[in-house]
Amino acid sequence: MVWIQRRKLLASCLCIMATVFLLVTLQVVVELGKFERKKFKTSSLQNGQAKVEEGQAKVEEEPADLYPIPGREARILTRKTQRDTESYPIMLWWSPLTGETGRLGQCGADACFFTINRTFLHHPMTKAFLFYGTDFNINSLPLPRKAHHDWALFHEESPKNNYKLFHEPVITLFNYTATFSRHSHLPLTTQYLEGVEVLKSLRYLVPLRSKNNLRSRLAPLVYVQSDCDPPSDRDSYVRELMTYIEVDSYGECLRNKDLPQPLKNPASMDADGFYRIIAQYKFILAFENAVCDDYITEKFWRPLKLGVVPVYYGSPSIADWLPSNRSAILVSEFAHPRELASYIRQLDHDDSLYEAYIEWKLKGEVSNRRLLAALRERKWGVQDVRQDNYIDAFECMVCSKVWDNIRLREKGLPPKRWQANVMHLSCPEPAVFAFSPLAPRRSSLREMWIPSFEQSKKEAQALRWLVDRNKNFSAQEFWALVFK
Repeated sequence: MVWIQRRKLLASCLCIMATVFLLVTLQVVVELGKFERKKFKTSSLQNGQAKVEEGQAKVEEEPADLYPIPGREARILTRKTQRDTESYPIMLWWSPLTGETGRLGQCGADACFFTINRTFLHHPMTKAFLFYGTDFNINSLPLPRKAHHDWALFHEESPKNNYKLFHEPVITLFNYTATFSRHSHLPLTTQYLEGVEVLKSLRYLVPLRSKNNLRSRLAPLVYVQSDCDPPSDRDSYVRELMTYIEVDSYGECLRNKDLPQPLKNPASMDADGFYRIIAQYKFILAFENAVCDDYITEKFWRPLKLGVVPVYYGSPSIADWLPSNRSAILVSEFAHPRELASYIRQLDHDDSLYEAYIEWKLKGEVSNRRLLAALRERKWGVQDVRQDNYIDAFECMVCSKVWDNIRLREKGLPPKRWQANVMHLSCPEPAVFAFSPLAPRRSSLREMWIPSFEQSKKEAQALRWLVDRNKNFSAQEFWALVFK
């Protein structure tokens, strides 16, 4: 009997040890994941593009002490760094895009000290806090906020990444913005377009005669998406469209055709081999993951670069950004997918009608003055080592505006107050297409977006009330307000 009891005790101990080991292993995996995500962002910034394309909506997952205020960080500051922080305004990345502990950045005639080191929270030279919208976290904010502390938001993503930012109570917390909206202080509307020359380029253009021959084995339309059932409800539209016209779908969403194995990785969507495949089609379904004014991604620009006619659904203001008046087919102009399919079939069978949509490219004529001006006047480049990237431009915009106010104060004049408004980041409530109701259920993710949007309005109101109190608050306080 004693022997049996000992065996039971030993088995219990082994179970407990195994459980502890699994918990420790899980924690290590979580921490490594966080480290890799930060390292990925740093690498993206060094390449000039810091984006997390089609990411799933992020939750409030990072604890308040993710970026602690360590004494060690303060001790390793060099004398030069100390001089910099005494002589120049400090721009503190509160939700950082880089891993830089300290860098003196030159912005024209002005210079600022940029850092992610939170030991500078209460430093007298700290003038601005920079936030990356996708990682804007209610669990840790630089409060209390002093009168001379500006908040600046960089957010190039769609609302699915952080819905709270898209409501007036939260967006108006910021003084400066860099978003996809043309109304932002630093508009990023053309963030996915390298320049006008890539639009004019005939490098990937497949002659219409060849495309007509390829139609014996290719559909007129191609669709490539692996982020399924986003807020725009695009998959529902395409699913309905497929009942009226043939569509080759290569991505995870509605897939009926496979890419070659080396191109199956989503990271290959800018590879030459992928471009060559897509360029063979006459039309591509270019559907954004969200419907917001000026939110225009590579889904629109890519087909234009390849000489494929985009069938576009997304930004209601897309007509303002077309290379020419007739360069894309707009889904919004058709009452039902049935009508769109009929129009595409008409173009597919009439070369002269189809060529009207690529005439601008064949002639190398981009006539849209707004687009040309935006590309000419933007203070950053895309995949161009000769120019600053848009994050550098964002940092310098804030630095220059801070210096403007420093100089005004030195002259005894009141500083200029900058503030974002709803036009800087605003999207309507997600909606589903009338011909494809939520029931019967096809995807729990698809049904999440409308309730998520409604809750985000409550979260925005709760966050604003707590920030206006101007003192630190806990996650429990926040969620208690949201669900009261």
